[in-house]
Order: sequence, then structure tokens, then C-alpha cells
Amino acid sequence: MTENKMGVMDERQLLIQMSLPIMISMLVQALYNIVDSMFVARVSTEALTAVSLCYPVQMILVAVACGTGVGVNALLSRYLGQQDPQMASQTALHGIFLGLMNGLVFALLGFFGARSFLALFTHQANILEMGVVYMRICTVFSFGVFVQITYERIMQATGNTFYNMVIQGVGALVNIILDPIFIFGWLGLPAMGVAGAAIATVAGQIVAMILGIWITQKKVKEITIHVRVFRLSAKLLGNLYRIATPAILMQSITSFMTVLMNMILVPFGELAVSCFSIYYKLQQFVFMAVSGLRNALIPIVSYNYGARKYHRIKEATRYSLLFSCALMGAGTLIFQLFNRELLLLFEATQEMLAIGSPALSIISWSFVLAGISMVLGSVFQAVDHGGQSLMITLFRQMLLLLPLVYLLAFTFGLAISWWAFVITEGAMAVLSLYLYRRICRQSLQIPA
Repeated sequence: MTENKMGVMDERQLLIQMSLPIMISMLVQALYNIVDSMFVARVSTEALTAVSLCYPVQMILVAVACGTGVGVNALLSRYLGQQDPQMASQTALHGIFLGLMNGLVFALLGFFGARSFLALFTHQANILEMGVVYMRICTVFSFGVFVQITYERIMQATGNTFYNMVIQGVGALVNIILDPIFIFGWLGLPAMGVAGAAIATVAGQIVAMILGIWITQKKVKEITIHVRVFRLSAKLLGNLYRIATPAILMQSITSFMTVLMNMILVPFGELAVSCFSIYYKLQQFVFMAVSGLRNALIPIVSYNYGARKYHRIKEATRYSLLFSCALMGAGTLIFQLFNRELLLLFEATQEMLAIGSPALSIISWSFVLAGISMVLGSVFQAVDHGGQSLMITLFRQMLLLLPLVYLLAFTFGLAISWWAFVITEGAMAVLSLYLYRRICRQSLQIPA
């Protein structure tokens, strides 16, 4: 068996080659999220509110899909590094099986639980009804995104990140094209409002899923993906979820953080909540680039961890940190110079600009620090230290951040509370670097 490029190619060249397609595809996805909200905002403020209330559930759904994908990605890459294509194939098949099962669970929870969940946040009948329709459509047809993301991670694990970009790009493009057609009733179709936005979303996901299946069967040669060779293994499921569970929890934390942040901000008015929601979607455009870098780093580190090429892990991590700082630095510059213009994309009023402009400016100082924790967290996951990655994420997004926001907001006012993000990310960056040095010395037996 010829060794995969992840074990032999120059680390910097490998990281660029694998991460650029993922970054581009994730940036397209982030752009879709922004464009989607802009279209919905033109329907009505109530429509935007309804979709925003569903956003935490969508985040949990994607967290489960991506977290499970992290397990598939890391374990599949490790088996390839150990020159074991049979176990690598079984890992991919188990990932697809879990994607279908997760889709079924979310379909049931979304259909029967949407109204009860949304009623916790609003009593306005029109917002509630629009939210229920949107959430039910997105969850009942969620099998598309679960299977799509599984196939994307299979391609990442085998080094075929270009096709990963194609899958996500096509899915997002279908979304963007269908959004105005379904929302506003173009081409003779009835105007469906938020229901149209939901239909466009799941249509894009299902198209991407079908494309992912087709490309994988045609282009991925390292493993065999066919139902006839699938053998359900409790041990393999356990190994997958040992890696995936911390990743799922880490990504789900963001959803819970958003809900709790909204609760903290509610006493300061609905505009404060709206500004944070807008910030978060804009921030995703910056953070998605580093997420693409992380998704490329995990299979590289996992492969070389399985092959015991620890010096390659160190070099790949070093380049990832450099690239992350550059990307996050660019994001900070954009938020510093154009925060008002970014808010105006969402029809921001003068009152929203007064709250949102300083918020975007202050929080953006934390971006470079956040990038350090994000990159090193991926290394922890790839070398079987997922618990430490989970701990860092818990403190970054909940255990330290939320108490600080609450304390600063109710002691010094809303304008000062945004500094909690900078303080938290600074502390977690220092802790991440310390843990990385310790893992290098103890587990990898190389100098940090």
C-alpha cells in the first residue's frame, strides 16, 4: 500500500493544499448564513426573530454532525496511518450509519418538540408559528446535512479536500439561488417566507449529500464504502464516540452559550440581543477560515500520530498557529475598520449601531487569541486528549466567559461587558499553550 501524502509531503505545503479547499468551502457556507439572514430580514423583523430563535437548535444539529465527523475523520486517518484499509473502511461505514441515525433522532425531536422549545422564548403568535414551521422543515430533513458532513470528513481524512470544497460550495450555491426564489415567490412560485428559507436550506443539503456520495464512490480509492462489507461493531462505535463526544459537546456549547448570552442581554433590551446575533453571524465568517484550517490539521496529526511521525505533528501545528494568527489578525482589522458598514448589511438602525459598533470593535481584539486555542484544541483531539480540548472550550464559551459578561454588564454596563471575550480568550490561549507543551513532552516525547 503506497503511503498517503499526509505522511510524506512537506508539512507547510500539505497544510496549505488540504486547508485551502476546506477554508473556501466553509467561507462560502458562512457567506450563505449571512445572505440567508439578509433575505429573511427583508421579509420582516418578526421573520428574522423567528429564524434567530431556531438558530441554537440548528447549531446543535450541526454540532452533532460535525462532532461525529471529527471522530470519523481522526479514526479513519489513524487507521490509514497504520496501513489498515479494512478498519478505515469500517470506520467510514459506521460514520454513515451514525449520520442516518442522528437524522432520525433530530427529525422526531424537531417535529414534536419545536413548539414547546420556541414557546420558552416568545409569546407572539406570528413569530411562534413561523419558527415552528422553519424548525420542523430543517429537522425533519436533517438527514441531508448529517450524511453530507460525514462524506466531507471521509474526504478530508483521505486527503481529498478539493472535493470537500466542491460539495460544500455546490450545496451553499443551491441554497443561495433558491433562497430568494422560495422566500419572495420568484419564477411564478408562491412567496413562502421563512418556510421558503427552510426549504432552500434542506434542498441545498440534500443536493450536497448526493454529490458527496457520488464523488466518494468515484474518487476515494483508499477505502471501500459499500453496504455489503458493513459489519456493525459496538467496539468501533465506542472508539468513534470516545473522540466524537468531546467534539460534539464542544460545538454544542456554542449553542448553549448563545441561549444564555441572550438571557443575560434581555434586560438591556431586544436591540442588545439582535446586535449579538448579528455579531455572531459575522464572526462566523472569520472563524470559519480557522475552522477550515483545523479540519485539515486533524487528519494530518491523526495520520502521523498513527504512523509515529511525531516531528511532523510539531511542524504541522507550528504552521497552523502561524496561519491562524494571520487569518484572525485580518478579521480583527476588518471589524475595527468596517464595523458600522457590517451592521448596516442587516438594516441596522441608529440605536443598533450605537450598541453594535463598539461591541464588534471590542470583541474582535480576542480573535487572534481565540485562534490559538482553536488550533491547539484540534491537536488535542487528534492525539487522544479530547478531554483537554473540551475543558478549554467549556471555559472559553461558558464557565469563564458567561460569568464575566454578567459581572461586567451589571457592574459597569453593557459597553464594558464585551471585554469579557478578550479576557477569556487571553486566559485560554495561555492555558492551551501550556497543555500543548506538556503533551509534547509526555505523550509525543518531543520538545515543544
